[in-house]
Amino acid sequence: MIINLRALLLSFLLSLTLQAIAQKPTNKMQTLVTSGHAAVNGINMYYEVHGKGDMPLVLIHGGGSTIDVTFGNILPYFAANNKVIAVELQAHGRTSDRDSAESFEQDADDVASLLKHLNITKANIIGFSNGGTTTLQIAIRHPQLVNKIVVIAGSYKRDGFMDGFFDFMPKATIDNMPQPLKDAFLKVTPNQAGLLTMFNKDKQRMIDFKDISDTDISNIKAPAMFIVADKDVITVPHTMAMAKLVNGAELMVLPGVHGEALGETTTYKTGSKAQQATAILIEEFLRK
Repeated sequence: MIINLRALLLSFLLSLTLQAIAQKPTNKMQTLVTSGHAAVNGINMYYEVHGKGDMPLVLIHGGGSTIDVTFGNILPYFAANNKVIAVELQAHGRTSDRDSAESFEQDADDVASLLKHLNITKANIIGFSNGGTTTLQIAIRHPQLVNKIVVIAGSYKRDGFMDGFFDFMPKATIDNMPQPLKDAFLKVTPNQAGLLTMFNKDKQRMIDFKDISDTDISNIKAPAMFIVADKDVITVPHTMAMAKLVNGAELMVLPGVHGEALGETTTYKTGSKAQQATAILIEEFLRK
């Protein structure tokens, strides 16, 4: 099912009652239950647990990011109705590195190991950008763990990126990294060398990115929602093609740029309610 939501977003916002708004916490820390590190696959993986609920909801951030960068503005809405488990992947934020390259497959295995460590046998999973591609790999490699997936600006083929992306990537330097992402890393891990390592590993992973086969995508059996912005780094036709491969998948095209619908730090607009609307739409899918 394909939904164009430029008009519908406003409709959803107008339909919210004051009572519903009042029930949503406005501060991420108000929802925090616990946080910690788990030894998984050779790294010390940082995670946070927010809120309460029967079916855990796992949040996987984008490349170069922390939990707060990607999900800080939307997480309170999810935590109002769910037990949210937010993670930081290899070399990102408060998670340690290992002496090997980053890969989406390894990230998927790390998240799966963390869930096992937390005695979680099944979860809903939301991934943004690189985290969206990791979410695909979790559904492919660890299908028994997946209840539903939401892939936001994720990709499965190189031709799904905006023109010039892979031409620019080999030339990218740490100076091209958005300052809010650098600040967020250093806030939780004040280590300039670690920041550079994360940047270089993220960069190399994208340079080496290999297509996921149509067969692997079509073998995903979990109910899926694919979300992309109309001016995203990932193209709308690519996201449509991916959604068509997964039986019964839903597709949403949201207004804005990469991450704007989540309230992601680098694209957040003060006073915006876009992340609130996005949370409602995702919740509708998860509750079906």
